[in-house]
Amino acid sequence: MITPVFELIQDPDFLVLTIRVPYARTSEFDIYIDGEDFKFYAKPYFLRLSLPGRIVEDGREKASFDIDKGIFTLRVAKEITGQHFEGLQMLTSLLAPKGSRSAKPLVEEAEASGQTAGDEVEDEEFDWQLEQHVYVESSEEELKGLQKYGFGNARSGVFCRLQEELNDVIDLKDPDRATLPMRRENRLASETSAFSQDHYLSDLFEDESIQNLLKFQPWWSELSQTHSQQSLSLVMFSEEEKEQMRKFTNRSYHLDKQSLHHVWLSLVDIILAYTYEVRTTEGEFNVESSWTIRKLSGTLSWLENYHSLQDVLVSFGRRALCYPLYRHFSLVTTAVQDAARIFQAGKSCILKCLLDIHRIFRENDPAYILNDLYMTDYCVWIQKAKSKNLTSLADPLRKGLLQKGDLGLELEELEEAAKCVLREEEEKKNNSAESSDSSSSEDSDEDSEDSSSEETEEHDDGGSGPIPSMPDVPSVSPTLKEPLQLSGLQGGTRKPSVPKQLIQELGESLEKGLSISLEQPEGAHSRSSRDVENMEGEQEPRPTPQHRIGSSTVNATIQRTFLDVFPDRNPLLVVNSDNQDGDHDNGS
Repeated sequence: MITPVFELIQDPDFLVLTIRVPYARTSEFDIYIDGEDFKFYAKPYFLRLSLPGRIVEDGREKASFDIDKGIFTLRVAKEITGQHFEGLQMLTSLLAPKGSRSAKPLVEEAEASGQTAGDEVEDEEFDWQLEQHVYVESSEEELKGLQKYGFGNARSGVFCRLQEELNDVIDLKDPDRATLPMRRENRLASETSAFSQDHYLSDLFEDESIQNLLKFQPWWSELSQTHSQQSLSLVMFSEEEKEQMRKFTNRSYHLDKQSLHHVWLSLVDIILAYTYEVRTTEGEFNVESSWTIRKLSGTLSWLENYHSLQDVLVSFGRRALCYPLYRHFSLVTTAVQDAARIFQAGKSCILKCLLDIHRIFRENDPAYILNDLYMTDYCVWIQKAKSKNLTSLADPLRKGLLQKGDLGLELEELEEAAKCVLREEEEKKNNSAESSDSSSSEDSDEDSEDSSSEETEEHDDGGSGPIPSMPDVPSVSPTLKEPLQLSGLQGGTRKPSVPKQLIQELGESLEKGLSISLEQPEGAHSRSSRDVENMEGEQEPRPTPQHRIGSSTVNATIQRTFLDVFPDRNPLLVVNSDNQDGDHDNGS
């Protein structure tokens, strides 16, 4: 906590305390009065006084706060009317708390102190309160050596005592001694180190949610881009915004040409950060909105002074691709177009944006300090600004001067490299798919070749049906006492080297052992036999016989010549029962 600058004066009835607390939160003034004990708290200031007399709260106390000067004044009654308080100028003694401080350690060994367990230890009051020191004002020469910042570069020395409180607000370290070139150099280095290639590429190629954000229509989208007077009538302020404007102190700003130039460019920077936050949250601010707005604005986070509009756009584009949740260049360009529409709409639209930012910072701790440095002054100053300056800023924003190559993050090279990697991966996938297809086609070709070779072997001699190959026959007797068993003829390999005489003898043997029966067992009908049963009125139905050869039964079609034994033709034709349907179809 910071001990503020204070002074005390008195009259016979009242004690007046004047406390200077610049950049304090006006909504958090706490006062505690208890006789001689007085405590005051306004973040980040804390004051505790031990008064030489007693004061009371009896309803006559009054308090006021001068926002411009940051001075809090309290008038409180004395408990004893007419009592004179001695030593009000002894500020150091007033800061000392009641009671004495103990220099002894809190815990010590009884033997080391020479005490026994039965000895009584003298009670000492230990003060847990914060230690306070009188604030010493900086000399005029020291203030001249400090750097300027804030609205119109009119502030200095603010961070000399508030640096610890503002570490989470700005990124710049020791801003009172950091020159403008140092600020810019450090800002660029911080942005470069914060840029994540993976995050950027992820949002670039997986941009479904970002495309939805680009389609969002913010509240200013209904404003006219050409007629600013009509836009003024469309902008409506809420009761809260009106009340906030009534609280602002009306003041005049005497800015030189250079300071005015910086003020306009910083305003563009702040509005760009605001439009980006509105679009990415779809108009629903959250607890991170304060952080996002000040992080995207180089003015608010680095106390930057810009020299041209292009500098503002480049700074905003770099920061928008380094820090927020969504990092897409299309969001950057869309935010620039949103800002152009806001500036074209006029002062009322800009004032509404500034009041939104002021409310967000006011509700956030410790971002409220930025209201005192920038936002309050902007809310008052914009109401008196010239409208022609707004239009002169809207035109270049609408033209869209920002390109990816201007950001200095090598975005184009990064995207090209990523596309090359994607193409290589796609080619690998295609090659692997083609290789798998070719291997499967080769397998199918091999299967087809095998099947075609088998068919060729089966139809080698032009037979109409499947030809079972002849098994190896060592010798055949011209006269067979038992019928020849043909059950083992299927599935063999044809022997073209069988002598013709042997084939002739085999045919004669088959002719002797062959018996034909026109009776079919039940359930053994072929398709041709069913056709015969269903055909009524035909004069010559053709039955399907069964040839009984030994114990084997083979269905075959009756031919005019059952067996022909010639050397130039098939010596033996035995039809397999599995293919009888096809044979009957061919015969019919």
